[in-house]
Amino acid sequence: MKIKRHVFLIFIFTILFFLSACQALSVVVDVSAQIAGSSGLISQNTADAISISSRAISNAAEEITPEQEYYIGRAVAANILGSYRIWHGDPALTTYLNLICAAITVNSPRPYIYNGYRVAILDSSEINAFATSGGHIFITRGLINAAKSEEALAAVIAHEIAHIQLMHSIRAIRTSRITQAIMITGTAATGAAAGMDVNELTDIFNETIGEIVQTLVNNGFSREMEFEADNMAMVLMAAAGYNPAGLIDILGELSSIGTGGAGFGRTHPTPASRIENAQASLANFNIQNTANFRTARFIRILGR
Repeated sequence: MKIKRHVFLIFIFTILFFLSACQALSVVVDVSAQIAGSSGLISQNTADAISISSRAISNAAEEITPEQEYYIGRAVAANILGSYRIWHGDPALTTYLNLICAAITVNSPRPYIYNGYRVAILDSSEINAFATSGGHIFITRGLINAAKSEEALAAVIAHEIAHIQLMHSIRAIRTSRITQAIMITGTAATGAAAGMDVNELTDIFNETIGEIVQTLVNNGFSREMEFEADNMAMVLMAAAGYNPAGLIDILGELSSIGTGGAGFGRTHPTPASRIENAQASLANFNIQNTANFRTARFIRILGR
């Protein structure tokens, strides 16, 4: 009998998941559940579980505004800066990277975002780079040192800009929200069947959310998103007058250095697989190679 009741509750919660996909219906479900609970039609535990599930589903369906994109990105940036320090050792280099960023973004599909794009250098010999939906681009000293030309630096920056413009962080958050809503719905049904109260359910949901966020931070973007960012980076570079082959150059350097399983190697596909993907797209571009015009300033600013 308990098993049948448990299956029935999961069925009810699944129906609620699909009915609550819009915010207006979610409010109706929430209010109706509390009325049913207070009138004794269902237990208060079940009513509370339905309300929590309904609110989670509503959050999953909610659109994220440009302002929210920025503040989400700022929170992610703060998380990154909890592990790394910004390097202020060469202001001219920071300015140089931001000028490259500006040249790429001004010729891009999204030249303006809520609070603009900005590049900062992280004081680490680790080879890595990060981008947030707020327009923050972080590049480690280790990755900058691996670049042998402005084209290579532009490729790194363009790849991070591509993550921002393709809204990979926001897509990851939406996927996370949907995953949370599904898990919350299932857990709420199980919890209601087991007689858990709302506080016990909330504790379980918070732990689940924490695990999802931790996974996203540690694992980075998916392989498909990284390839998508590489492809768009080449388009952005070409639009700004850079040779898209600069992406292959920097990936070749990273392959020869060997990134292992830390930093870049942990959060990105292998350089070899990315080179193969980039080479397949390179034939689509036919632009004049003007890299020589930028060599002098690259040497002057980076000292090599």
